[in-house]
Amino acid sequence: MVRRTKEEARATRDRLLDAAERVFQQHGVSRTSLNEIAAAAGVTRGAIYWHFRDKADLFNAMMERVTLPLEETARRSSDPVLEDPVEHVRRTWLEALTRMVADPQMRRVFEIATHKVEYVAELQAVRERHLAVRNDCLGHVQRGLNQAMRRGQLATRLPARAAALGLHALIDGLIQNWMLDPDAFDLVRVGRQVLDTYLAGLAAAPRPPASEARRARGIRTTAAAAVKAARRS
Repeated sequence: MVRRTKEEARATRDRLLDAAERVFQQHGVSRTSLNEIAAAAGVTRGAIYWHFRDKADLFNAMMERVTLPLEETARRSSDPVLEDPVEHVRRTWLEALTRMVADPQMRRVFEIATHKVEYVAELQAVRERHLAVRNDCLGHVQRGLNQAMRRGQLATRLPARAAALGLHALIDGLIQNWMLDPDAFDLVRVGRQVLDTYLAGLAAAPRPPASEARRARGIRTTAAAAVKAARRS
């Protein structure tokens, strides 16, 4: 009986989240009431308050259903055991772009979060979570890029924080533009192209072969000796 009750509660919660997606997408978040969501889900308003504190809590739960796997993957970017943090970051963002195209639910939820929500008073908790998730993601990517810089995999001419911000803005901007007109370009193909170009710009210059390095040192040594000789004369 207890197990059945838990399953029923979970089913009701999922039904409310499904209804919230549909109604938020149709009317926008600020123009949607909890009564409308309850009606769309076929439950009472009281059922909403059993599972969620308010509309912001419901909205954040709707987001978490589709974003938590991506957030967990992004957090692994700073794992010190990663041999190639840059490649992990690359795969993480490409996975996000691929899921955006292939998963209708993820696309619907991101459309709501991007185009159908206003950070008015009752939704300040939505803004706070949005910022917290963004900052958490940026922090892990930044630490991953820092590791790559210490290992000589990336150049240090651009601070890791700035590189992480630029990468986030690049992917976020691509997704937002694509959602305005999905037929305008292939999100995954273009995303891979610009992502690879961006990361290539951050890469450290390849080390010259040992023979060339020895030759360069020899030239510098000879030049230094010539300068000293000229000064003595």
